[in-house]
Amino acid sequence: MALGAPYKQANPADKWDGIVIGSGIGGLTAAVLLARHGGQRVLVLERHYESGGFTHTFRRPGYQWDVGLHYVGQMGDLRSPERRAFDNVTGGTVAWQPMPAVYDRVIIDGQRFDFVSGAEKFRESLRQAFPSDTAAIDRYLAAVHAANRWSGLYFAEKAVPAPIASLAGGLMRAPYLRWARRTTREVLTGITHNRELIGVLTAQWGDYGLPPAQSSFGMHATIVEHYLSGAFYPVGGAGSIAAAMVPLIENAGGRVLTSAEVAGIVIEGGRAAGVRMSDGRQFRAPLIISDAGAANTFERLLPPDLHELDSLRATLRTLAPSTAHANLYLGLSETDAALGLTGANLWVYPSFDHDANVERFAHDLSAPLPVVYISFPSAKDPDFQRRYPGHSTMEAITMLPWQPFAAWAETRWKRRGDDYASLKESLAARLRVAVERQIPAVAPHIAHAELSTPVTTRHFMNYREGEIYGIAATPRRYLTRNLGARTPIRGLYLTGQDAVGLGVVGALFGGVVSASAALGKNLVSKVTQ
Repeated sequence: MALGAPYKQANPADKWDGIVIGSGIGGLTAAVLLARHGGQRVLVLERHYESGGFTHTFRRPGYQWDVGLHYVGQMGDLRSPERRAFDNVTGGTVAWQPMPAVYDRVIIDGQRFDFVSGAEKFRESLRQAFPSDTAAIDRYLAAVHAANRWSGLYFAEKAVPAPIASLAGGLMRAPYLRWARRTTREVLTGITHNRELIGVLTAQWGDYGLPPAQSSFGMHATIVEHYLSGAFYPVGGAGSIAAAMVPLIENAGGRVLTSAEVAGIVIEGGRAAGVRMSDGRQFRAPLIISDAGAANTFERLLPPDLHELDSLRATLRTLAPSTAHANLYLGLSETDAALGLTGANLWVYPSFDHDANVERFAHDLSAPLPVVYISFPSAKDPDFQRRYPGHSTMEAITMLPWQPFAAWAETRWKRRGDDYASLKESLAARLRVAVERQIPAVAPHIAHAELSTPVTTRHFMNYREGEIYGIAATPRRYLTRNLGARTPIRGLYLTGQDAVGLGVVGALFGGVVSASAALGKNLVSKVTQ
């Protein structure tokens, strides 16, 4: 079902209360909250022909896949801030299906480790796998809880006005930064010398895109605690989220337009006053929220001579983009039940040293794939068989550096030449081999296979280096103070992954924080309590 209307077929008004650039979950969340809590008519402009950003779904005859959302934690507790936030911005119409008790299965060098729902069950599972390291496991989980206990104050600072944050003198940030300023490997090597245990504890690094020596422990701790109570999947697929949000915007007098590319943000008198489209048309509003990512917003959409942005731009140039990826979409001519597929994710690694795996592959694409994440969207969705009877779907993802694909950055979709096609075929074949090695039963039933690359992500999502998580979750990112929802330009706010945190839930709260800042209201409390 199409969400929103194509720009060229719509006849939108010229003036709005607010304009949101981009319809990822951060942008849609901000628009819903501006409508619900500010009474605003909001225009959402999406350059892709589908709204939803990384929550939209992609279809072929008989099949449907996610492009970014594969599972979400904390949805089983109706009182959790995450569930309350989702319910608030979707009108409570999205149903969440629990995944199996073993939601992540980790396979490292042929050894299997299960991530089990429930904090104590997870602890016990680790103790059984590493009986000599029970004290280290307890210290590790205590560190995870300690980091998360202080994260709320850190992120709350991003929503409050700068003078208030300044008066706090960094006290809101300091306790969390004791954890977030260190890498995951630094924290874990201070807890245990068992490299295999560290390899298992960091096996979800693909959920935030950086191996232990590069990632902030703050981000690692967020992901770990997020899934301690298990994992969930939206009934009907990830697209059900945007399908619930778009009507809330439009019923309040707003519009969501697709194939609507913003070429620039209009600045008048030192403040944001509207946007300029790629066809030259302008839309006006006193409030602009960008879900286009920090780099796109400040480097591409704003004039280069805005000296108010000098410091922020200099900071952004020191922050690395997150990882790129390749995703093999598989369509099967048999049901999940017949193939014995339950929906548990598989994380497959060549060795316990994730940093060495990533480094080796970055220098030589013929080296073993550093990770293969295998997801089963149809098995997670109890409504899939109604929509696509007799079929099922899988995805196999690996993380990739951007550089080997940079030569095709400016080429056109489906017209990138033989060398690109050859590289795609090689990667697709390797991912397919990995899938068939782990699940031999699917091999005779693969009826459709299609690979996306970092260039695909760049084309559809407009991330400069095909990154999937915005700015990388390094310690430097968390130490950066001038990156958040508020910007140096009056009337302009940032939402999505770069405003608060990465991933679907991070982008969701980026929308909550940006709407709070824009309206001058504490929507965080309203949305989560």
